[in-house]
Amino acid sequence: MIKKIKTNKALYFMLLPCVAYTFLFSYYPLTGWIMAFQNFKPARGYKGSEFVGLAQFKFLFTDIEFWRSFRNTLAMSLLNLVFSFLFAIVFALLLNEIKNKKFKSITQTVSYLPHFLSWIIVCSLVQTMLSTGSDGVVNNLLMALHIIKEPILFLGEQKLFWWVTTFASVWKETGWNSIIYIAAITGIDQELYEAAELDGAGRFGKMWHVTLPGIRSTIVVLLIMNLGWALNAVFEIPYILGGGLLTDVSQTIDLFVLNYGMKIGNYSLATAAGIFKSVISLILVFGTNRIANKLGENSLM
Repeated sequence: MIKKIKTNKALYFMLLPCVAYTFLFSYYPLTGWIMAFQNFKPARGYKGSEFVGLAQFKFLFTDIEFWRSFRNTLAMSLLNLVFSFLFAIVFALLLNEIKNKKFKSITQTVSYLPHFLSWIIVCSLVQTMLSTGSDGVVNNLLMALHIIKEPILFLGEQKLFWWVTTFASVWKETGWNSIIYIAAITGIDQELYEAAELDGAGRFGKMWHVTLPGIRSTIVVLLIMNLGWALNAVFEIPYILGGGLLTDVSQTIDLFVLNYGMKIGNYSLATAAGIFKSVISLILVFGTNRIANKLGENSLM
């Protein structure tokens, strides 16, 4: 081990700023988890606050509002994860089939642009497009095609809210998420495509029998990584577009933490909710990683 460090000391030295950054902003703040086991009062600090054990967790697990927030977070996260994965893979496959390099480059560039828009702008666009007024593109199109007779209040219907958040995320991130799949596709041996073509495979046959198996390990690794962040992927849209009539389906764990921590001042309960979310994320990561190992796929550990 020491010999390896001496041999690669330049690389380890370059890693030091990253290690320091991770420790400072990811691990050191975990000391604040002690608040979840206290009746924390900012004026008293950690030492002066009363220790209450698991009382905050007991209250949390019996609170209907928290379980509603967990349901909303899980539902929106899973919808976002599934559709973002599918659309990114399909987009990468279709982009790989474009033979005109100039058109392919333009398509890639245009598809990346939404990623760099802030969620404020994206949500404003969503509100405008789904409006019931004259500028509501979606309603106008559906009415012109005689699919509906009168405008639909998309942002006022609880049953539609999860789908609105999902497809807003898909539109924003599909191009960006496809980058790593496109890179993985370029690494596939071209002789495999030639062999498949000799066997009579068409474009879709080559996609199914060559391209998808070629990027399978990449898909598995990204799935494991994204599951760890799945519960963190639904804050901005519910925060901006939710509320009012949509509170029952728009409040997520992050918004629950924000409401109890910043607005009500119950930092202990907010911290307990945050710990619960972190534990669920760890279970998802380790569970998926173990399944990948058993199936013989590449994994993170």
